[in-house]
Amino acid sequence: MTRALRQHCPEYLMEAACLGTFMISSGVFTALLEYPNSPVRHAIPNDFVRLALNGLAMGLTAIGIIYSPWGARSGAHMNPAVTWTFFRLGKVKPWDAVFYPIFQTLGGVAGVLLVKAVLGSIFTDAPVTYVVTVPGKAGVVTAFFAETAIACGMMLVVLFMTNTPKLARFTGLCGGTLVILYITFEAPLSGMSINPARTVASALPSG
Repeated sequence: MTRALRQHCPEYLMEAACLGTFMISSGVFTALLEYPNSPVRHAIPNDFVRLALNGLAMGLTAIGIIYSPWGARSGAHMNPAVTWTFFRLGKVKPWDAVFYPIFQTLGGVAGVLLVKAVLGSIFTDAPVTYVVTVPGKAGVVTAFFAETAIACGMMLVVLFMTNTPKLARFTGLCGGTLVILYITFEAPLSGMSINPARTVASALPSG
């Protein structure tokens, strides 16, 4: 265990940095778009337009991380669901399947705490509320099935792209595009997580 941790520590730290960066971006853009006293919020009164812009921001963030040196080093899973799916397919080693999710979660929590330290109540109070992912007005059952569907859709796209040599290099673009679409159209149902580490990263600091 100790040997595996030492050998792959750079990749684990990159996973932490990737999700941490994503959470920082999520916190900052959500505050800009949703904090009641934000000038951006006042300039764009339409809820759907702001949600779509948030989706665009997070999709571009995901794409940037995936194609960054950090993402290239670790594979830019950023998500235990991705890591464990690749483990099930024999593409990820057992110790990586253990430590990737741990570091993803730690990095996500660190990102949320950093935004909290900088923005304070702007980030912690409603409506930004630590950018938690919670069920929408349709309820928990709808949120559960919605998350199941979008997670399945994301993994189908990732697996198809990565197993098609001519398309593999575009996997990040397709994944980021799905993030844009999911946040824009699915977020009202479940908060749009598709990522246990991302949800826990907001849930733990927010209580």
